[in-house]
Amino acid sequence: MWQLFQFPLCPFSRKVRLVLGEKGVAHELVRENPWERRDEFIDLNPAGETPVLVDSTAGIALIGSQPIVEFFDETVDKMPMIHGNGAARAEIRRLTEWFDEKLFREVVEPLMHERMRKRLVSRESPDTRVLREAMRIANGHLDYMDYLLDHRRWIAGAGLSLADFTAAAHLSVVDYLGALDWRGHKQTKDWYAVMKSRPAFRPLLGERMEVIVPPAHYDKVDF
Repeated sequence: MWQLFQFPLCPFSRKVRLVLGEKGVAHELVRENPWERRDEFIDLNPAGETPVLVDSTAGIALIGSQPIVEFFDETVDKMPMIHGNGAARAEIRRLTEWFDEKLFREVVEPLMHERMRKRLVSRESPDTRVLREAMRIANGHLDYMDYLLDHRRWIAGAGLSLADFTAAAHLSVVDYLGALDWRGHKQTKDWYAVMKSRPAFRPLLGERMEVIVPPAHYDKVDF
């Protein structure tokens, strides 16, 4: 069986978990705290980052969320993640990259550092200036998603795709950390409620990190 080395609040781990769940790929979760830099994990991925997916029987190690999800999109027909004609696939990849790089860099990573790593690892207080700026930028990303969903059924077009699961994975971390103001974002809020209602999403919503408690609405589909 596949083993997924992952961290619960890592959005890239969540992205992979959602795709594996949608495709019905059986796997065992192995929690990995990246800051510990265990020798055994560094041997698997010298970058020391989650996720890593391993099938020790077959001698396969897949590293990084995008290589992992594309591997299964190419080998498992169920629930295609990157689909349509060339232009449609390019748009799915563009928006997947937007959330994995721009949203992560501007919002998710600063929030994880201030509200999660400082509390769990270094026992420091968060920098409120950084938090305010990340929350302001997050609101801009919600504005952009509202615009997209005003013009199409799903994030990248007419069909549910990897862009939706990537966006939902990142937003779920931001929402867990209490940094999303959903007011005035009905389009994105309604879309996210649909994503949260999918069976693959329920295990994520049921998990809790030690010390860090999410807002009361976090695991509710109607919020």
